Amino acid sequence: MDPRRGSDMGVNATRGGRATTYRAALVPLIAGRVPQLSEDAQRDAEGAAHELTRFDAELGERVASFAPVLLRSEAASSSQIENLTASARAIFSAELGVRRSRNAEEIAANTKAMRAALDLANELSAEAILKMHRVLMEEQPRHTPGEWRDEPVWIGTRSDSPRGAEYVAPRHERIPTLVQDLVEFMGETTAAPLVAVAVAHAQFETIHPFSDGNGRTGRALAQAMLRHWGVTRNVAVPVSAGLLADVSGYHSALDAYRAGDVEPIVRQFSAASRRAVANARQLVADIDRIRDEWGSMLTVRKNSNAWKLLDVLARRPVLNSATAAAELGVKQPNVYPPLRRLTEAGIVRSKNEHQLGPFWCSDEVLAAIDAFAVRAGRRSGR
Repeated sequence: MDPRRGSDMGVNATRGGRATTYRAALVPLIAGRVPQLSEDAQRDAEGAAHELTRFDAELGERVASFAPVLLRSEAASSSQIENLTASARAIFSAELGVRRSRNAEEIAANTKAMRAALDLANELSAEAILKMHRVLMEEQPRHTPGEWRDEPVWIGTRSDSPRGAEYVAPRHERIPTLVQDLVEFMGETTAAPLVAVAVAHAQFETIHPFSDGNGRTGRALAQAMLRHWGVTRNVAVPVSAGLLADVSGYHSALDAYRAGDVEPIVRQFSAASRRAVANARQLVADIDRIRDEWGSMLTVRKNSNAWKLLDVLARRPVLNSATAAAELGVKQPNVYPPLRRLTEAGIVRSKNEHQLGPFWCSDEVLAAIDAFAVRAGRRSGR
C-alpha cells in the first residue's frame, strides 16, 4: 500500500503573481489488498480490539447514560488533534446556543458529526462520508460542507502555495474513484477489525477528500467502522483521545503509511485504543462517584423531579430550563422548582447567560471531563 509520489502536476498556485507547479501524490487503490504486518503487531491489534470490546460489553449498557459525555469527550479530543481546544463548560454551553467561543462551537459541531457517524455505522458508503462532513461543517459554508474538494490541499508551513509542502494530496479529479475504492476496502476486507480501521483511516487521510475537516471526519468515520465491525456496540470509546497522547507519533505513522509501511499506524491505533479504554474507565468511575455523592446531598422527597435531574446532569452537566424540561418530559415552568432544589443543595450552580436566560451547571462533572482531557494530553505536537 504505497502512496507513491507521482508526476501529476497540480493546478497553478500563485506567488507574487507568478505561476508555480508542484507534484501531487499518486495514491494507489487498496480494495482487495490485505495489510501485511508482523506477528507481534497483529497480536497487539487483536488484543487492543479485545480490550475495546470488553469495555463495551462490561460497561456499555450501564454507561448508556454516559454516552453523550463520551461522545463529547471524543469530539473534543478529535478536534484537539487539530489544535482546536475549549473547556467542557464552553462546549456544553455552545450546544445550548452560547456564542462566546468559536472553538467550542466547532467542537460541538464535531459532536453532531460523531452522532451522525454512529447513525451511519451500517452504511459505510461515499454518501455516508459526505453526510458526516456536511453535519460537521454546516456552520462553515466556505468549506463546501458535504462536497468533495475541487482544489489542491497540502500539509506544510505555507498557506499560499504547496511548493515545498511535506505532503500534497492527490488531484481532486481522482477523489471519487479513490473514495469508492476505500468504501470497497471497508466492505470487503478480511483484515482484523482494528487493523482495517487503522488502514482505512490512514487511506482516508491520505486522500484528504475535503478542503477542510478531513481529520475530524476521518476520526468520526473510524468510530463508525468500530461499530460496523462489531468491536463496539453500545458506546463510542474515545479512541481519538488515546491518539492525543502521542500526536507526533500519529502524524509520523501517517507519513510511514504514505511511504508504504502500514505497521506504524496500526500500532498507533492499538496503543490509542488501550489508552482510551483506561481513560474512559476512569471518567466513568469519576462520574459514578460524583453521582453517589449527590445522593447524600439532596434531601427532598423521593418522588421529586430533582432526583431524576441528577441522572440528567451526569450526562449533560450544563442545562437550561428547556433542555431540562425536555429530558424530564414535563412543561418548562415545572422544571424550575427541582432546579432550585439542586441549586440550594450545592449540586449545581446557576448563571445567567446574556439573552439566553439562566443556565445550570455541575462544576464537578465538568471538572471530571476536563481531567479526562488532561489525562489524554499530548506529550508532543507537530
